[in-house]
Amino acid sequence: MADAQTVGTEPEKQPRSVRVVLLALMITMMLAMLDNMIIGTAMPTIVGELGGLEHLSWVVTAYTLATAASTPLWGKLGDMYGRKGVFMSSIVLFLIGSALSGMAQDMGQLIGFRAVQGLGAGGLMVGVMAIIGDLIPPRERGKYQGMMAGVMALAMIGGPLVGGTITDNWGWRWSFYINLPLGVIALAAISVVLQLPKKRSQARIDYLGAGLLTVGITAIVLVTTWGGSQYAWTSARIMELIGIGVASLIGFVFWQTKAAEPVVPLHIFRSLNFTLMSVIGFITGFVMFGATLFLPLYQQSVQGASATNSGLLLLPMLGAMLVTSMVAGRVTTNTGRYKVFPIVGSVLMVVGLYLLSLMDTDTSRITSGVYMAVVGLGMGCLMQITMLVAQNSVEMKDMGVASSSTTLFRTLGSSFGVAIMGALFNNRVQHVMSERAGALGSKVTEQSAQLDAASLAKLPEAAREAYQHAVSAGTHSAFLLGAAVALVAMVASWFVKEVPLKGAGPQKEQKGSTEENAAQPPVSEIV
Repeated sequence: MADAQTVGTEPEKQPRSVRVVLLALMITMMLAMLDNMIIGTAMPTIVGELGGLEHLSWVVTAYTLATAASTPLWGKLGDMYGRKGVFMSSIVLFLIGSALSGMAQDMGQLIGFRAVQGLGAGGLMVGVMAIIGDLIPPRERGKYQGMMAGVMALAMIGGPLVGGTITDNWGWRWSFYINLPLGVIALAAISVVLQLPKKRSQARIDYLGAGLLTVGITAIVLVTTWGGSQYAWTSARIMELIGIGVASLIGFVFWQTKAAEPVVPLHIFRSLNFTLMSVIGFITGFVMFGATLFLPLYQQSVQGASATNSGLLLLPMLGAMLVTSMVAGRVTTNTGRYKVFPIVGSVLMVVGLYLLSLMDTDTSRITSGVYMAVVGLGMGCLMQITMLVAQNSVEMKDMGVASSSTTLFRTLGSSFGVAIMGALFNNRVQHVMSERAGALGSKVTEQSAQLDAASLAKLPEAAREAYQHAVSAGTHSAFLLGAAVALVAMVASWFVKEVPLKGAGPQKEQKGSTEENAAQPPVSEIV
């Protein structure tokens, strides 16, 4: 038997069972990240068979809403009742939602089953991060960053390709069914190999807090999803949602100070590092998902790249992110120092986004690839370090809520990033199109500022050239906004305090801290 302390003090001799658990966790993480990217490619085929084009956005929105709203609850349940059982429950719920989505007979059923799937997905990423937090001391956790970044890059690159291949050869329903064998493998490995201390809290679940948080998050996500698209930002519906969201979140914060077992214990925000990591995580999500949305659009519309290989277009950014994340993890493990990475990462992110804002209709693919690589280097320094520092800033009993809160802030950041950068992009595209192509330009983009390859090929030469200039102007505005927002992360990173990471380090630290390590009780056992 090897406990977590052994895992920390012998990083090069991981028990086989630990590696099996980590492999299962990476499979689960891939399920969480891959789903929306596969489904996005299959959506035209789904609409063609089920109809309901007017409800298309809800296939994604229902999943996103359920994921965001359930994320904090899964983290808290894991802290109260034990990580393993709660994590396995989230996988089972995700797989049930996947199977039902694949069997959907109309758009209404698909939207409902996607919500079920999203409820399970809310616990997948949180469970992965929290279990790694239980198994591996923070000092040794950095070296696993490359593994997690690799899964993320693989999902982003492979998602559209896998989705297209599955839809073309097996049918769109297999875009959901593909989750089942992977999920069963992960479940089996976790069930047999992972052994964590059993917990049973006598406290009651904070239902009022959970309800207020769910309403608040739902309102925020709907504002960012509907604002500027289905409803004007100043419309009564959006104003109502903003009011409901603000009131619910204020009520939630007040109630968390009174609840016996709060969903999100506010004392974790007393740690300056945890608060700063939440801010940096929000901004990283804002920038990352905005970039992954507009970069393929720019390269397809302006540089004439194929939509089929849209995932490969992000390779410079994702490859740079993977390499940097591995280096950052290894350096953190060997030295125990990490403050340099948020600082360098946020600076690179600001510089890279500014460079992307300089792209125009004459920018070559090589040049844009270099710019993307700079952004990727910045995000690689930030993606996993934010979770590592956040987990290191709280007690073990709050590991779940720390993981879920950090994940939630990143999720909300992505929602805001896609919505705000998207609104700015759309307005800019429509303005430039009407300016360059007059009434024809306005008519071309009146339904959507984002044209697919088929629609673009049908445009007259003058309108197509105007659209390329419009997309270039739109991406300029979107990335300039991203650079401005990333400045906040750069400022926040300077205030991070380099608190020693918990757990034994290599060589010198191991010899000098025997007493400290002996005082640390094992957090888990691996059989």
